[in-house]
Amino acid sequence: MLSISTKVERIVTESPFLSEGLRRGLINLSELARQLQPQLQNDLWKPVGQAAVVMALRRVAERLPDKESQELVLAQQSGQLTARTDLVEFTFRRSDRIDDCHRLLLERVGTGHGLYLTVTRGSEEVMVVCSRPFIGIVEQLFANERLLARLENLNAVTLQLTADSWRTPGIYHAILKKLAWDKVNLINLISTHTELTLLIEKEHTGAAFSVLSNMIAHKH
Repeated sequence: MLSISTKVERIVTESPFLSEGLRRGLINLSELARQLQPQLQNDLWKPVGQAAVVMALRRVAERLPDKESQELVLAQQSGQLTARTDLVEFTFRRSDRIDDCHRLLLERVGTGHGLYLTVTRGSEEVMVVCSRPFIGIVEQLFANERLLARLENLNAVTLQLTADSWRTPGIYHAILKKLAWDKVNLINLISTHTELTLLIEKEHTGAAFSVLSNMIAHKH
């Protein structure tokens, strides 16, 4: 069974707003403890005193860094931030035939003349994100597959990282936390060794681009 301190720490670390607020000393611990009591009592199946929650919050706050410890490890080159517009995301149930659909899609699309295409294979699902001109090809090749979801009017913002960025603990968390602070709704995240691509709704593109641009400017 989880202890009060462990559960409180989990709640704080899962919320960028709480962790940032505690780190900056902006949150009244007694009031936050009072608000967390019902959730804690429900999750822990036992009475939870406000004083115990305050103590747990104080311990969590003391372990938070005084400032952002995670910095973006950016590639030292131009074009660190790029955007692609008018994308569509398809999600299909994975089947025995879907690998053939993937292969035929790559053959039909070819280089794509600067258009966007990515295919992500999960254990039970396959996701295809593509530029609008490829929609007809995807619909044709995957016509016999079970479509689970289709999202349109999406844009992608890609951030270029260095080859050793994987050595930086929490690098993705630092980026996603800043996006959450600005209420940017992230649809999906696609990463390769040196590229982090954020798939977002069209109306949030400007805000996401602004957040990431500011992070790059601050780093330099």
